[in-house]
Amino acid sequence: MTTARTVPVTTEMDGDELDAGDAWHLARRYGLRAVMVGSFIRFRYGDGFTNSRALALQTCLAVVPFLLAVMGLAADIDDDRPARVVAATVNAVSPATGDDDALVDALAGGSEGTGEIALALGLLFAVLSMTTAMAQVERGSNRIYGIRRDRPALHKYGRAAVFTAVLAVPVGLGFLVLVAGGAFGDAMVAEYGWSERTHRWWQWGRWPLGLMTLVVTIAVLFDHAPRRRQPALSWLALGSGLTVVLSMAAAAGLSAYINISGSFGSTYGPLAGVFALLLWSLLSSISLFYGVAVCAQLEALRAGEPVPAYDDPGRPDHHQVRE
Repeated sequence: MTTARTVPVTTEMDGDELDAGDAWHLARRYGLRAVMVGSFIRFRYGDGFTNSRALALQTCLAVVPFLLAVMGLAADIDDDRPARVVAATVNAVSPATGDDDALVDALAGGSEGTGEIALALGLLFAVLSMTTAMAQVERGSNRIYGIRRDRPALHKYGRAAVFTAVLAVPVGLGFLVLVAGGAFGDAMVAEYGWSERTHRWWQWGRWPLGLMTLVVTIAVLFDHAPRRRQPALSWLALGSGLTVVLSMAAAAGLSAYINISGSFGSTYGPLAGVFALLLWSLLSSISLFYGVAVCAQLEALRAGEPVPAYDDPGRPDHHQVRE
């Protein structure tokens, strides 16, 4: 149960929707440090860590079957080149999985029927898991905003299914473009003969493309996930951008640790890729809900409610503090 203070709806406090200018003005007025600390307190007392763990597990349950579906699609095509591109991209997403040749052999060795089964079942389980993940985003966002009840079950999971259909693809593509875009470009040069100019344009253009896609898509998710009326998308873009930055930093740090230490793969063996995915999913889920907390705390400050959590009635000095 959340003990974060409920954030008043301030969308029409002055007759106009709150936008990015209002958010930046508040951040400068109260100080970035105060906003970040208050947001963390709101995140913590809004069950942020609990919901992050749940979202991380559901994300992994969606990502793994989706990768299997992609591999099944590549195996179903009578050409080794798509399989090699897929193998390079998958290895870039999870650097501890192995080498490209092993994945290519696995894809090429499967029959056409096997590829179709992997594609169908992978997509089915990925969609189901991603739907529950989107529902978890609503639950976690509600708790951070101090909302104690989610939408009715049919409404909640119906919206989650719509979010999965509309937002899962741009979120996944944006992440793949940023994290695995370099490996994808190199594979396209090797397998499909991209020119040096095309490769250079791709390497430079994938960064603004991926960042803009992720920031806008996550801001849309922040807008519709909580059970309340939200400010304008530009107001939510601050928390959305922070989520993307923290998630990319987590991916880069994890990749650097795996590649530099050399002990990660030897410690976990064949499960190294799974553990790498679990760690990244947890860190990214924390980043997402912390971005929600930043948006919520800024709106609370706008409404004159700077304290992010209710007092603890179990503290021995509770009455003294109140007095």
